[in-house]
Amino acid sequence: MGYPKDLLSSRSIIKHGLYALIAPEGLVNNVVPGFENCSMSILGSPKLGASFVDYIITMHEGGKNSEGFCGQEDVESFVYVLEGKVKATAGEEEHVLEGSGYLYCPPGVKMYLENLEAGDSRLFLYKQKYKPLEGRKPWVVTGHANQIEFRDYDDMHNVHIKDLLPADLDFDMNFHILSFDPAASHPFIETHVQEHGAYLLSGEGMYNLDNEWIPVKKGDYIFMGPYVHQAAYAVGREPLAYVYSKDCNRDASL
Repeated sequence: MGYPKDLLSSRSIIKHGLYALIAPEGLVNNVVPGFENCSMSILGSPKLGASFVDYIITMHEGGKNSEGFCGQEDVESFVYVLEGKVKATAGEEEHVLEGSGYLYCPPGVKMYLENLEAGDSRLFLYKQKYKPLEGRKPWVVTGHANQIEFRDYDDMHNVHIKDLLPADLDFDMNFHILSFDPAASHPFIETHVQEHGAYLLSGEGMYNLDNEWIPVKKGDYIFMGPYVHQAAYAVGREPLAYVYSKDCNRDASL
């Protein structure tokens, strides 16, 4: 990377347990055992205050995780392909995923990933402990987000959402893509028990985090903790869109 060309500064903001904006230019590589020929950065994690772990991964030519990812009886995982082409395996099921492709592995199922490109593929990866519900059990889910139709968000024609996982009670979380047309916004500033890890896919905007308006753009990562004020509006000439996790379908624990 070489010597700095200007004064050291960062757009990133870290408020442990509350929220974080992590800009891509400040990321460092983390060595994660089992991943070969990959550049990885750990984003959201319990050290930040999240109940899950998010990663951003660049799989170089020949990159893979031959030992598998997760697979514990109480841990679920999810991968979303940002760019490139990978073979994603859930146990014995093999799937080829290109940009916008995704795979969910329920607890007890290992996820294997292998880059199929001559160059790089980029992935957004997630894991968390599954919260069981008697008589319910999730299953392997795969698809491509660009083959799912958007629907209007809260009856607003300029904000759109799509669900990547089923809404069944078997699942204790979901992944969504939320997209704001230029000048569109949330209908109100939200305050709720759920937490999110979000990766910005396109556009620019202003995000309200704990009642602070913060500029955000494509490539940023946002962690939003429980009960933190949150809302966004899009600026610029293209939609502000992000893929994000949301815990759901469970009561609050005592």
